[in-house]
Amino acid sequence: MILVLNAGSSSVKAGVFDRNLAQVASVAVTEIGGQACLDGQPVVAPDHAAAMALLIDALAQAGWPMHRLTAAAHRIVHGGATLTAPCRLTAAVEAQIADLIPLAPLHNPANLAAVRALTALAPALPQYASFDTAFHATIPEVARRYALPPEVEALGLQRYGFHGLSYAAMVAGWPGPVPARLLAYHLGNGASACAILHGRSVATSMGYSPLDGLTMGTRAGGIDGNAVLRLAEVHGIAGAGRILNRESGLLGLGGASDMRVLSAAGTARAEFARAHFVYWAMRHGGSLVAAMGGLDAVAFTGGIGENDAGVRAGIVEGLAFIGVALDPAANLAGHAQIHSATSRVAIRLVPAREERQIAGEALLVMAAEGAS
Repeated sequence: MILVLNAGSSSVKAGVFDRNLAQVASVAVTEIGGQACLDGQPVVAPDHAAAMALLIDALAQAGWPMHRLTAAAHRIVHGGATLTAPCRLTAAVEAQIADLIPLAPLHNPANLAAVRALTALAPALPQYASFDTAFHATIPEVARRYALPPEVEALGLQRYGFHGLSYAAMVAGWPGPVPARLLAYHLGNGASACAILHGRSVATSMGYSPLDGLTMGTRAGGIDGNAVLRLAEVHGIAGAGRILNRESGLLGLGGASDMRVLSAAGTARAEFARAHFVYWAMRHGGSLVAAMGGLDAVAFTGGIGENDAGVRAGIVEGLAFIGVALDPAANLAGHAQIHSATSRVAIRLVPAREERQIAGEALLVMAAEGAS
């Protein structure tokens, strides 16, 4: 049995998977450091160590004590330019993840906190890491590099891309042959798009950090560098970072970060926020189609991508010039295939399966270890 951990800055989600990658248990602690909850019930979790102890106790009560687990596998957001494949967590790998904290200050510290907390609680349990940036290691240099001088690029300033585990899971679980030219959308509170050519990432909307690209729940998405400098001049670097990452996007435009709230509100401000989200998803999508030299299929995943028929319809309408056409009834019903009979391009809804992908990657590394 594999314990999969997905640690965020204020939450830890855990799932237990068997060797057939079927999920047999799940539990989560949210609002760590505040009014914490364990699957909706109030608990005391001032930090990730306390949250991990609560998760392990909850799993034991559900019939999955630590001695029944073979290994643990973690989602690590940023693997940088060197950690481009799943691996066993060692002191050296942890040090590399720590070195990457300046590239992912909101994510890697939380990921490491979960690793270290589990090590303290279960030191004999092997732990593995999967990296959200790894799927994009195949992006060509012309797409990866910014137009910066070498001494600046040496700071690690390049396009890494994120949501890679979601895209990798989409490719791995595609029913039948993966379309040669696939435009994939991961739309949730964090949102991105990816050009997948013959199963490999060749371009993506996110860049050096998860801030770039599409309009998101609280992130601004793409913004001129000089606008960022102006924000920093007025609000300071920390203030600019707070505004761009936590106060912008749908929240800044529409007053709420939740697309469902905006949809229900029906105000002009809320509708504009939704339209902004759709426009930039469509516009980035067109750019990614160009990077592939055409299009064979579009896929939607993530909370918004899987559940908001209006957002999907707006994006597809903007891509109609490529020959993409929805079946309105199938789209409203949320069927797996939602393209019309006349569409030149397939359109699918794909359930997000990042945790399952992490479990599968850990099993592959474990198998390789056994064979070596």
